[in-house]
Amino acid sequence: MFEEQIKALSKISKAIVSDLYLEDILRLIVTVTAELMGSSICSLLLVDEAKNELVIRATQSMSEAYNNKLPLKIGEGIAGKAVKENKPISVKDVTKEKEYKHKDIAKKEGLKSLLCVPLVVKGKVIGAINCYTSKTHTFTETEINILSSIANQAAVAIENTELIVKSRVIQEELETRKRIERAKGILMKEEGLTEEQAYLKIRKYSMDNRKTMREIAEAIILSADIKK
Repeated sequence: MFEEQIKALSKISKAIVSDLYLEDILRLIVTVTAELMGSSICSLLLVDEAKNELVIRATQSMSEAYNNKLPLKIGEGIAGKAVKENKPISVKDVTKEKEYKHKDIAKKEGLKSLLCVPLVVKGKVIGAINCYTSKTHTFTETEINILSSIANQAAVAIENTELIVKSRVIQEELETRKRIERAKGILMKEEGLTEEQAYLKIRKYSMDNRKTMREIAEAIILSADIKK
């Protein structure tokens, strides 16, 4: 069992530092976790801050009923409670648990016990991992620790991806600003416009031609370069 844990955690670690897309990394995490934990269904849920909900982002489940179930509000159900309280929660039989919200799906899919562990990045809870068994099971401290380790790695993967996306957006904004500034300079020099007039001209071209201001700026720069 210990060797399997090491192999599983190693697979996840390699995926995190690979060039895989986030969706592929999360899918690999739930698949490996399900195998390691002996889970019939493993799912990873992320917090939608705008709606204050937990939404399934990855699962190895083939059940349409489970995959399409409604999101949970933070604090609602087992996963919502684990996220709100920032602590692992285990349930011996979800079909008899008062706080469990989808008993009909659990009965249909033969789900019994559940272990839910929050995903935490720098003290902030961003989601949770659910592991279900098809037979009644008491989760050990070791199992809770294993799932917590996996949850930590998943949280790192999500944070890294978000940082990369943010840095790309910032880079794009800087490049756009540089091009607009250069295009303004060209219009000011060639047409004797003020800085504000040049900016308004670029914006008008953008709106009239349904192009971005960056595209208009690049066209102005290209035209000026051709004239040289």
